[in-house]
Amino acid sequence: MTVFDESERPIWAGRAQAYADTFARLCAHPVPLLLDAAAVADGARVLDVGTGTGAAAAAACARGAKVTAVDAEPSMVRLAERSVPEADVRLAALPDLPFADGEFDAVVANFVLNHVGRPRATVAELRRVTRVGGRLALTIWAAPPGAGQTLIGRAMQAAGVTRPDHLPSLDSHEDFPRTTDGLTGLLRAGGLREVRCELLTWEHRATAEEWWAGPASGVACIGHLLTSQTPHVIAEAKRQYDLLSGEFAGPDGMLSLPHAALLAHGRVE
Repeated sequence: MTVFDESERPIWAGRAQAYADTFARLCAHPVPLLLDAAAVADGARVLDVGTGTGAAAAAACARGAKVTAVDAEPSMVRLAERSVPEADVRLAALPDLPFADGEFDAVVANFVLNHVGRPRATVAELRRVTRVGGRLALTIWAAPPGAGQTLIGRAMQAAGVTRPDHLPSLDSHEDFPRTTDGLTGLLRAGGLREVRCELLTWEHRATAEEWWAGPASGVACIGHLLTSQTPHVIAEAKRQYDLLSGEFAGPDGMLSLPHAALLAHGRVE
């Protein structure tokens, strides 16, 4: 486990319900396209890695697939077990999965690669458990991000919050460009063939209260950073957020938040 992995695990510990109530709907947006890219169909043996609340697992089950799902966070596993009882949900952490070589026809990983310290080893492991001729599909957040993705960060910056030294970034030799070329290159280097990558853009609609509730509940790295501040700084960040969020508010008061992600997929030989 890398230093990056060791910092990620506590950030997500016990956050499953808070994530389900806030950011889960956003992250579920690409699931239909993700399953299409992995050719998930009736009877397919599918592995959903980093299942979270089980959105991709549930959608794959609805297509008639035989689904196994894993997550590194116990609270996510418990929530997914309840949400998707027809799936086989297990606790497991990348890049070491408890499955045989070629055990699955399709493997999907929805916004998982953002949270691992060894992306190259992760792609190799996902390829290992996919059968020859099977497909692997994954999503990550793109760079540059959509304007909606930066809203909370802008508010925190305006309140004087800076990233602390104890929150590590990926090692330089592990990182890769979060672009179509960068993700395509990562999958090709991992042995995938017929690799394709596309930029997905959409506007996520949420109330201002819902969007703030994610970080205010400590969800994800930005939530961990926010909730570690003093009450005064948190209040100032919220004040800045209330001002800035008006840029995205429509006549009905809902926020329309532009987001950008990458969807990449390839075939195993």
